[in-house]
Formats: sequence, C-alpha cells, structure tokens
Amino acid sequence: METNSLKKSISVKTTVNKAWNELSQINKLSWLEEQTSTKLLSTKNRGVGAVRMISFKDGSNVEEHIVGWMPKKYFSYIATSGLPVDVYHATISISKNENSINIIWESYFSSHGTKSEFMEFTKFLSQFYSRSLLNLKNLLEK
Repeated sequence: METNSLKKSISVKTTVNKAWNELSQINKLSWLEEQTSTKLLSTKNRGVGAVRMISFKDGSNVEEHIVGWMPKKYFSYIATSGLPVDVYHATISISKNENSINIIWESYFSSHGTKSEFMEFTKFLSQFYSRSLLNLKNLLEK
C-alpha cells in the first residue's frame, strides 16, 4: 500500500468572513480547477453530513462527504468515489495573519495501486491544489 500527505497554502489579502463565505458554499466551486459543475446529493448544504458530487472537464465525477465543520475555521471531507485512491481525507482551513489570511489545503490519501500510478496522482494533486488556491486567491482579492 502507498500512502502520502500533501499540504498547500496561500496568503490572501481578504477577511476571514469573506473567505469563509466563499469556501462554505460547498456546491459553488467556481475557483476549483477544471470543475464543470457541483451538485448537492444531500438535503444539507453545509456542515457535517452534507454530500456533493463534483464533475470535471475530463469526465470524472468525485463524490465527497463533509465530515468536519468549524465555521470560519475549517471543513474536512472524504472522497468516497471518483479518485484513483482507496482513502482520501482533506481539510481546508483558514488562519488569520496581521493583514491577510492563509488558506491551507491538506490531505492524506492511500492506494493499493502501483507506485508509479500513485506518484503520478500525487504530482497531479499537488498541481491541482496550487492552481485551485491561486484561483481562489484571485476571486477573493477582487
């Protein structure tokens, strides 16, 4: 079994409230790289127990379940289908600096696939996080 973790962060000149207002809308992900649509699969649209399906330009669909939620601080989710890994758990959090905030996206994932496939996914995910966080920064600093 292959396991790895990944952590990316970006400094954004905005408020915690503005960032949380964008991030907590879990079915509105205009900042997410290559995303074409996101729909809710649950009656909950926020908080633990909310479920979403994210569709991407490459035709893949990823189902995610919110498993942790602390308003204006973080939310955590697991992917239950659509990724080439057996386990995927991620957290997006916000921390305040003096004149800006940091948005941190970190995850843990594992797979029984081949090492080369796993390393390819890790590289892809790292670039995906970086590009998506930059999109989010550009959106929030408008």
